[in-house]
Amino acid sequence: MDDDELYSIGDVARRTGLSVSAIRFYSDAGIIAPTGHTDAGYRLYDIQAVARLELVRTLRELDAGLDDIRQVLAGELTPHDLATAHLALVERQERRLRARRAVLRTIVRQHSQAEQVSLMHKLVSMSDDDRDRLVDRFWNEVSDGLDVHPAFVERLRELRPNLPEEPTTEQLEAWIELADLVRDDDFRRSVREHLHETYSTDQGRLMTAPATLGSIEQGAAVIREAQAAQRAGLPADSPQARDIAGRFLAAIAETAGQHDTVEFRRRLAANLLVAKDLHQAELRRAAHETSRFGRYLSLVAAVNGTPREDEVPVPYEWIAAALDHH
Repeated sequence: MDDDELYSIGDVARRTGLSVSAIRFYSDAGIIAPTGHTDAGYRLYDIQAVARLELVRTLRELDAGLDDIRQVLAGELTPHDLATAHLALVERQERRLRARRAVLRTIVRQHSQAEQVSLMHKLVSMSDDDRDRLVDRFWNEVSDGLDVHPAFVERLRELRPNLPEEPTTEQLEAWIELADLVRDDDFRRSVREHLHETYSTDQGRLMTAPATLGSIEQGAAVIREAQAAQRAGLPADSPQARDIAGRFLAAIAETAGQHDTVEFRRRLAANLLVAKDLHQAELRRAAHETSRFGRYLSLVAAVNGTPREDEVPVPYEWIAAALDHH
């Protein structure tokens, strides 16, 4: 193209991909004025005007408004600034579309009625504070009067969903189901009964005492290491296993105010086997009597993108055997 050549509006339309009417519109709107006119009054454009019209087309494809386009052409707003602002807008729209898709998929699966559809839209559009308040009300009700140390109640309350800023469709669907679940009177009643029957006992209070909880927290990292070792096939009588068991023993002994003695080691190994039996009994109970609470845990894990805490096997027997060889 010749820098000095002027092009008719038809030529400009062919070169830019804009329609003739669009070029006229941008001229009338004061966006890109023609460089000149023919004797008959037809608009003519030079190479700079053609380049600016190509930029206008690109900006319009990004859904930029006329005011934004004027600012870019006037040098008041860079294309980078405009693209950054537009990206933020697109990402917000994308989040809304994902939320809407989750609602629609849930509706399709459940054949939901109008009032349920309205509830789903409300649930998926909740703010972080709204979600926290909903879960707080649930835990306040189900833990009310639970005869255990307050530290254990706080530990229970940590079993809560934390929807990320950019959730997947699966996370949004899990949140919709979870929010609906914690609003259900029967579900709250069943969870409350389950907690009271499980933990408001002598054995339950022992397992939820601060010292026990502290031991669990102190030994958690070592337990995760033991899990990895067991999955890798490391024998319980190997030097590495004995080292892991020794560090687990040290963490428990420090928390319990005990010394590392043969008797304490044997007692700890025996307690691990008891804990295994209690854990398995709890899982069986949850599967048969409180399956809906198990569903709560699964949904929290789905929303948070983490495995369910009670689905991660604790290598009780492996640690106990390593302690015997320590």
